[in-house]
This record gives sequence, C-alpha cells and structure tokens, in this order.
Amino acid sequence: MKKRMNKIFIITAVFACVAGKALACTGITLKSGDGANILARTIEWGGSDLNSCYVVVPRGHVQTSWLLNGTKAGIRFEARYGYVGLAVEKADYVSEGINEAGLSAGLFYFPNYGEYEQYDSAHSESTISDLQLVPWLLASFKTVDEAVAAIRQVHVTFADSRGSTVHWRIADGSGRQVVVEIIGGKPEFYENKIGVLTNSPGFEWHVTNLNNYVNLYPGAADSKTMERVTLSPFGAGTGFLGIPGDVTPPSRFVRAAFYQTSAPKQPTALKTVLQAFQILNNFDIPVGIEFKDGKVPSDIPSATQWTTVSDLTNKVIYYRTMYNSMIRCIDLKAINFAKVKYRAMALDEVRQQPVSTIVIK
Repeated sequence: MKKRMNKIFIITAVFACVAGKALACTGITLKSGDGANILARTIEWGGSDLNSCYVVVPRGHVQTSWLLNGTKAGIRFEARYGYVGLAVEKADYVSEGINEAGLSAGLFYFPNYGEYEQYDSAHSESTISDLQLVPWLLASFKTVDEAVAAIRQVHVTFADSRGSTVHWRIADGSGRQVVVEIIGGKPEFYENKIGVLTNSPGFEWHVTNLNNYVNLYPGAADSKTMERVTLSPFGAGTGFLGIPGDVTPPSRFVRAAFYQTSAPKQPTALKTVLQAFQILNNFDIPVGIEFKDGKVPSDIPSATQWTTVSDLTNKVIYYRTMYNSMIRCIDLKAINFAKVKYRAMALDEVRQQPVSTIVIK
C-alpha cells in the first residue's frame, strides 16, 4: 500500500505541474445528415509529453478514486458499462471517453475560476477526485440526466491541490450536452446549446461574449462605393474579418463557434467525423508560443498532443496525435465488454510521424 501511495503521489505531482500551467482544450459538436451526434476536442500542452494512452475498461472493473495527492481513498466504483477513454499521465486519469451506452464525458482545464469542496473525511465514501470524475461517469451512467443527478450527490475535490481546477462536458446519444462547473463548492450545470467548450473563464461568460461578434458572417463582404472610389474585398472570407486568431480560451471559443456553425452539414457520420478533424486543424498550437524567449522545456512536435472525435450514435471513438496524424478508431460495438480484459496502451507505438516515399521510376 505504501508503494502504491508513493507511486500515486509521484504521478499526481507530475500532473500538478502540467495542470498548474493550464492545458488548453477546444471542443466542438456536429450532427450528420443521417442523424449521428459527433463530439470532437483537442488537448494541448507544450511543456512536456503527456504520456497519453487509451484504456479499454470492461464491465465489472473496479476503481478507487484517490484524493489529496494519493493520500486518501474516495469513492470505490465498479463499471456498470464498459468504456474506452484517452488518459494523460496515468491510466486512471481519463480526459475524454465514450461508453457502450453512448455517454461521452471529458474534462477541460478551468484555472482560477472553479472552486471545489474542501476534503471532509466524513464524506470520503462519496468523494471523488476531479481527475477521476470522467471514468466514474463513463463506468456508471448512460444518459446526461443520470450523470447530472449523480454529480449532485457526490463531493468533488482535487486529486492534487497543486493542480488546476477543471470543468466537464457530458453528452449522450440524444444529442443533449451539459457543461459542469463547480463554483463555491457546488456543481453548476449549463445546457450547452452551442456545442462549444474551451477553458476559462466560465461557460456563460463565453456564450455572452459571442455577442461581441454579431457582425461576423460566412462569405465575402459586398463591394461599396465611397465618393468616387469603389471598395472591394481582397479575397474570400471577408465576412469573418475581425474573428480573433490567438490561442487564448475566449478567442478559441469564438473561432470554434463560428467555424462549427458555418460548416456545411455532411450526409454521413464518417464524413462528419472527418469534417470535425478538419475544423480542429485550425486549433493546433505550435510549440513555442506558450513560453517566453523561446525557452521551450520539451522536445515535442506540437503543443496539440492529440485530437479525438467521438461518434455517440454509432459508438466509435477516433483519434490522431502529434506523433502520427493518421486517424485511428476503436469501435465499441465490436468489443464484448463482458469478456474483454482491461488494458491501457500508448496512443503511439512509435513516436515519430511516418512518411511514405513515392518512388518515381
């Protein structure tokens, strides 16, 4: 037990250093012409490799939520539903995933705005760490309604108090989606009708901020005459002139909202999945801009470490990484979650972008 505690402490300490710098995340939502609900997101951090893996969790798998740097045990839960998720730093820290019932859950960093409950040993059996809320939701519930009701009954606190607070996105196969933020120790739930999520400040602020960009529209501006001079647009897309292009969370939220809503609806789920990857290309963050004077602490190819797209209707999760832009997928319908063994596998077996040579003869 002592060795386990020490291992958990080391891992949460590493994660706290990452979270303390605030990872960036951008999430969007699309719906295909054939009715599939598609959620997509990125995760960014330019300071180090997050050692990400995917996990396959069978029904009946038991987990314990570790609190306060791994020194206290919280909720112990057994998986009612099998699920597949993408985790960072530790296999238990699933950041995004989907279960066999079509429930999706993901965490997004939320520094300086959330406030969790203080740990109370009297409630330890109903307390869960922020970094294990996603796997608990995926293991336990099939609808947003069930998840919301359950969150109201538990106490959420830090896995490591040196880290950042997070907020969460939860969605199900019906298309309903909510954002969860813990403010003053109490969970607040927001219906996410726009389908976009980034980081701080709070979700309601971001939605209100969209009103500052009511002048934006897809397409080109019309030519106008000023006195005897005709003014014409230089090129395509002038209707979006003024859309913010930096990588701060408010700017990414605005950009994601307009790119998402102006995207033409695709006829099938797969085409919509591919469209989601194309949209999120615009949110890749190059290594270097997060740190001053070129002092980049890690030799990684991109701050956008992975992008994932979940088809909630057909229960397929897709991903690509900073090391390999080839899209890979896991079809949950092809997994027998009553028999499959728990596994945690690195997202990339080889950490190098493959390049194919075209031989000209």
